[in-house]
Amino acid sequence: MTARLSQVVAADVPEPPRDCPLCPRLVQYRRENQATNPEWYNGPAPSFGDPQARLLVLGLAPGRKGANRTGRPFTGDYAGKLLYETLDKFGFSQGRFDARVDDGVRLIDCMLSNAVRCAPPGNKPLPEEEATCRRFLAARLAALPRLKAVVCLGDVSRRNLLKAVGMKASAAPAGHGLQFQAGPYRIFSSYHCSRLNTNTGRLTTPMFEAVFADVRAYLDDL
Repeated sequence: MTARLSQVVAADVPEPPRDCPLCPRLVQYRRENQATNPEWYNGPAPSFGDPQARLLVLGLAPGRKGANRTGRPFTGDYAGKLLYETLDKFGFSQGRFDARVDDGVRLIDCMLSNAVRCAPPGNKPLPEEEATCRRFLAARLAALPRLKAVVCLGDVSRRNLLKAVGMKASAAPAGHGLQFQAGPYRIFSSYHCSRLNTNTGRLTTPMFEAVFADVRAYLDDL
């Protein structure tokens, strides 16, 4: 990243601009998607939810046909179905999720975001892209004054959350159902609610719901 590009985007804003220029490979991928699907959102997917949230659910990156298409995290591809249904079950959302940004779903005491805000080719951001985008994660955390808990969906989310609060990625182990403290936040680790994980049985609905049951119990005890 050049100094000029770094100056284009302020370091303390929680949401990147729609035309964020910081990661050349992701910018090129965005332009390719804009050319083939100009009706899609095709930009850094903004965080979605309650600005007074005590819970942040942090994913990996927007899916090409998910948030990159619709402009809302976990909306438009399979991963959102299980997530939004689970949020509703544990009182973190209201309204019927219909995988559209105008479906009327409202999050309660919860915000959704991603460690990397732009869709990466093959759904795999590069380490330097994670590092570049981490400024937005750190700013997003700082902009949630009541934040107490973070659900990390997958290892990319876990290690970026740790680094965003000034810890090493090795400071806490990876694995589903684990909990640990990262600075002022209680972290709940989960396998990502992707179609691959649910279809293979690596993540089942009861496993996923157990994580949010733990979160609900933790927040209710505060």
